[in-house]
Amino acid sequence: MPISLDSAFGVHAKALQLRSRRAELLAENLANADTPGYKARDIDFKQALGAAQQVGVLKATQPGHIQPGTVSGTHSVQAGFRNPLQPSLDGNTVDVQVEQASFARNAVDYQTSLTFLSSKIRGLMAAIKGE
Repeated sequence: MPISLDSAFGVHAKALQLRSRRAELLAENLANADTPGYKARDIDFKQALGAAQQVGVLKATQPGHIQPGTVSGTHSVQAGFRNPLQPSLDGNTVDVQVEQASFARNAVDYQTSLTFLSSKIRGLMAAIKGE
């Protein structure tokens, strides 16, 4: 009986990709903390993950339609701008403490997804070996 890796790994594979993209955005924010006029960006993780899960739900109703699941990679994640708690005079909206806390939380969540994926892979390996 064939097994789909998407169903075996669940949401964690997509979550890992989204967490990686969010880490890039947060790192960009921290790197530009002193850049005048820079606007801090972030993604709404819950909304992006929900959209990523809906990708395979569509069905082709006409022969010319692209089959669901044939597009590789993740769909484009829309990064929004973060509203500053205290605006600066130079127009920069990066709050270093907020960015550092968000980056640390994202790193912990990334590690959690890796742990879940690792346990799923160990389970699949045990099933393949017949243990």
